[in-house]
Amino acid sequence: MVVLAASICTRSGKPLLSRQFRPMPRSRVDGLLAAFPKLIPVNSQHTTVETNDVRFVYQPFEELYVLLITNKGSNILQDIKTLSLLVRLISSLTPAMSEPAILHHAFDLLCGFDEIVSLGYKENVSLSQVRNVLEGESHEEKIQEIIARNKEAEAKEELKRRAKQLEMQRREQQRLNQATSRSSVPGGYGGGGSGGYSSVPRYEQPQASEYRTPSPAVTQSQSTQKPKFTGSGMKLGKKGKQSDLISAALGGEQDVEMDEPTHSGYGQHEPEPEPVETEVSADVLDKVEQDSIHVTIKEQLSLTLLRDGGLESFELKGDLDLRITEAAQSKIRLTLSPHDYSELQFKQHPNVAKFTGNEKVIGLKDASRSFPVGQGLGVLRWRMTGKDESHVPLNVTVWPQPRGDGTSDVAVEYELEAQHLTLKNVVISIPVPSGSLPSVTGEADWRLSGNSFVWTIDTIDSENSNGSLEFRCQGDADAFFPVSVGFAASGSLADVEVAKAVLIENGEEQTFSQERILTVDKYEIV
Repeated sequence: MVVLAASICTRSGKPLLSRQFRPMPRSRVDGLLAAFPKLIPVNSQHTTVETNDVRFVYQPFEELYVLLITNKGSNILQDIKTLSLLVRLISSLTPAMSEPAILHHAFDLLCGFDEIVSLGYKENVSLSQVRNVLEGESHEEKIQEIIARNKEAEAKEELKRRAKQLEMQRREQQRLNQATSRSSVPGGYGGGGSGGYSSVPRYEQPQASEYRTPSPAVTQSQSTQKPKFTGSGMKLGKKGKQSDLISAALGGEQDVEMDEPTHSGYGQHEPEPEPVETEVSADVLDKVEQDSIHVTIKEQLSLTLLRDGGLESFELKGDLDLRITEAAQSKIRLTLSPHDYSELQFKQHPNVAKFTGNEKVIGLKDASRSFPVGQGLGVLRWRMTGKDESHVPLNVTVWPQPRGDGTSDVAVEYELEAQHLTLKNVVISIPVPSGSLPSVTGEADWRLSGNSFVWTIDTIDSENSNGSLEFRCQGDADAFFPVSVGFAASGSLADVEVAKAVLIENGEEQTFSQERILTVDKYEIV
């Protein structure tokens, strides 16, 4: 009553992976796997088949078979549970159920098989426990990582504390030097007398006549020594006319300037701003009223463009979700619109039949079965990659032109290439140097967010397919990259669309609703 081997083979019986739990020669296993496909009856609905010596418990998976080889006295119900756990493990480790993927993850799969079955008997484990064992996570290692992170954080805090302490000492020493320099002045300014001085008037423009020479008594006592002035009073802001007049009156000695206060507090620095989030939710799109048969097509775009032209990377992922609320309409077939889908890599749900011929029909492999009612089912996925710039739905050009004085004229332009799409809430985020204030030409909905110039366009469609904006800002050409773009669109970039839904029983066409959504995961110009 044991499991002799767990194997993965092709439909023709070619073994890809096999783990023996009892002593068996390789030739014996190869022979059993080669004979296995021939034992399966045509159109069989069973998942077991027997010979004189062994029993095969199997499950079709894409173009492969996952099977257990057991003796005929083994508990078949227990074997089916074991097989189900093996299939779930394989699905979690190899999302693409193909021969290259199985061979690539062969070591992890063999280790997982050993955790599920030991000496031919199933272990009492769950999928999460097997995954934890394969990941090899160590509690002690995590503790050491936490301790190391805490030490690093404490060291950073200590550095900040010491830097702040040194800054306070520097300012205190500066104040003492200024007090000493003021006490060495023989008179005062702004109405002074012998033996002292009055403070510099705040925010008032002094006149040259306000400076008074020392009294005769003081002049006689200090006639042999010229007073030295090594510092001025505290200034708020830049050096102005007031400090120029005082410095000229005292002999032109160089004064010491205090640090200018920042907006966040005296002597403090504002934290580095976070980058602008360009992700746009699909909630900005118009909602579709759902029928009893509702199709949702969602696509996600990820691409990187080069600033001088060219496409560095492009990937489009899509899926088709079917939701049926009426049981009478659960046995249907969907037919896609007749477009050119040659650049798309399709992948169906395991229970959905593969495409045959030019017509793309979505239906269950077993025509007697029904689609689930009251819940969504992802029946189809697709993927498109390449470096053809014609696939880019929105072409954004950012062209900085340095002026030679530390500033640049930046021209930004967009043009909709996919005319069948309607883009909503388009966000173009361009980095700008810290503290700079762009001067914008023309009318546009823009704002500064941290260190980014953000231009927002409400709608881009075939009637409003292009636009431009110019601004002048501090920085060279490299300061305005990388540029990030985000939007949500109504439509399918790959133009995937369901044309009709037909009942299998009588061929009658059914009304259905359809929603197509395109969102951006990553859109950068580097």
